[in-house]
Amino acid sequence: MNGYQHNSGTLDCQNLAAHVPEDIIPLANKSDTSGGMELIIDPKTFERFNAVLTGVIVPRPIAFVSTVSPDGEVNLAPYSFFNAVSYDTVVFSSARNVDNKSKDTLRNIEETGEFVVNIVVDPIAEAMNATSAEFPEGVDEFEIARLSHAPSQIVKPPRVAESPVNIECKLDQVVQIGSGDHEHGLVIGKIVLLHIRDDVIDGHRIDQAKLMATGRMAGNMYCRTNDRYEMVRPVFDPEKTQVG
Repeated sequence: MNGYQHNSGTLDCQNLAAHVPEDIIPLANKSDTSGGMELIIDPKTFERFNAVLTGVIVPRPIAFVSTVSPDGEVNLAPYSFFNAVSYDTVVFSSARNVDNKSKDTLRNIEETGEFVVNIVVDPIAEAMNATSAEFPEGVDEFEIARLSHAPSQIVKPPRVAESPVNIECKLDQVVQIGSGDHEHGLVIGKIVLLHIRDDVIDGHRIDQAKLMATGRMAGNMYCRTNDRYEMVRPVFDPEKTQVG
């Protein structure tokens, strides 16, 4: 049993999954008015829960993380479980091991305490994707992607010169998540310096149209961030007991 259910009991999604593309979430039969049955998914028993989760938490920003090993070997890799969690802290999650091999990025950060988050934008999206393969240790993904090193000012890892935003970070801590084959390291980094290319700045704000940040969707899908709209935050008026 692959483990999702609706209000009438548990559904076996094996047959459903066989009739849809691999990167599409299996759906239950839809009701005629409600727009579809509610699926209740147990992540412990649903075989492709990762596809469900990455299909609903979208779009995700992409951290293009550059590190240097204690021996001076440079590494560059993308991570879409990434965000800012305060005004001076960033986090991203990395698997501990892939194919019985430790992840270079996580190991380098734990051994040196430094990294750079380079923001992925549309002009370098394909170069970013080129670095996502599991290359042998010692390969410089900057060369694979034909990207240029730019010196950082505080930390040792180089910045990606082609990225308009580079965030120099010092390691705060790595929090272990999961265990065994599913062990991940949640990297918490303190921002020590932020580089922003002048042409994406408009006054005291970032011009999102010029930044062209790339978003991560599910499977092999990405998105552009050029379709935006504004909503002004409401203010509570105690005299009217309402917001407006």
